[in-house]
Order: sequence, then structure tokens, then C-alpha cells
Amino acid sequence: MHQVIGSGLVPWPKRLTAGSPRLEDIGVSPEEFHQETSIWQARVNDYWKQMKSVVQKNSLRDVMDMNSNLGGFAAALKDKDVWVMNVAPAHMPARLKIIYDRGLIGTVHDWCETFSTYPRTYDLLHAWKVFSEIEEQGCGVEDLLIEMDRMLRPDGFVIIKDKSSVINHVRKFVTALRWDGWLSEVEPSFDDLSASEGRVLIARKKLWDEEVNAI
Repeated sequence: MHQVIGSGLVPWPKRLTAGSPRLEDIGVSPEEFHQETSIWQARVNDYWKQMKSVVQKNSLRDVMDMNSNLGGFAAALKDKDVWVMNVAPAHMPARLKIIYDRGLIGTVHDWCETFSTYPRTYDLLHAWKVFSEIEEQGCGVEDLLIEMDRMLRPDGFVIIKDKSSVINHVRKFVTALRWDGWLSEVEPSFDDLSASEGRVLIARKKLWDEEVNAI
């Protein structure tokens, strides 16, 4: 598909990594945009290295980025055969237009509320700073974990990148949620987006037959 949608947009797939003409509308410079794009490519490469031993070919199809910002996470998956739902925070809805300009899809949502989707829709949920942000709003971490579990397919993955106190709290619920099919926890490499991010937790939800056998 080579159709250009909107004024000043380059054809697909260059749109994924080219700066949108509307970046100025949200106060982001082209330099900041390209820097974030590079950072997310490096982060996603690290995620996949950690998951390499447990991710089978074509096992990840439907992915959600729960805090999409400028769409860097989804753009970094350009060489993967996946479909990504980008979720822009309700307090930053204008950033959704940058998602669209990149040729991606998305929606706006407040994670203090449930997300309108069928249960067990996603193979991977990526939560960057989502838990610390809802904590600041006075919403419960436990409620969001239950909502994520509802959306996540058995054998699916969650990637939670947040401050250390959040990761420590989430770890208390991993076994109860049956997210202990496989675990990896690391301190991420420092980059210009890492000021408040202490650790990365990657967890895999067990298959139902594994859950039955464990009883």
C-alpha cells in the first residue's frame, strides 16, 4: 500500500519511522521523535533476546501497548508478524494522531477503567509505566492485574517496565494469577526515557491444561 494519507505524510512503510508533520502540535521535536524511535528499537531487541528461548514462531499475533506514547514500541515490531493495538493515555489523547500518522491503529483509554474487548484477546501486553501512573490517580494495582489477566490468552506474555516498588508489588500476585509459566526480571539498560523505571518483568501465563494438572 503506497497511498499517502494526510498532508505531508510519506508512503508506507517509511511512515513508521518518519516524523509526522503534526509533532509540533503536541510539543515534540523531530529530534525527540527519532530519539524515542531508536530507544524503543533497542528496548524491543532486548525484550526479544530475553524471550527467545520460550517464544515459538508465530505464537505472538495480537499485541497491546498499554501506554503507546508516540508509537515507538509498535514501530519497533515492524519486522514481526504481529498486529498491535496502541493505547494512548486519557490525559494525553492528542498523541493518538501521531499513532495514526505512523500508519498504526490505536485508541484512548483510562486504565482505572476496564478495557472494552473480549476476554483472552491478546498474546502479549506491554505495560510501560502504566502501574505507577494509575497509582498516582489512586487506582488499584490489583484491579489492573485482574483486567490484564482477563485480556491475556493462556500461554501469553506480559512485559511490565516500571519502578522497582511496582515490580516488587506485582511479583506478589504472579503465582495467584498463574503468570509463572516463565519469568524473567532484569534491570534495563539506561536510556533517556529511563528516569523513573527501575526494572523489567516478563511473565508468561500458564496454559489451562497446566493449571488443571497442577491442582
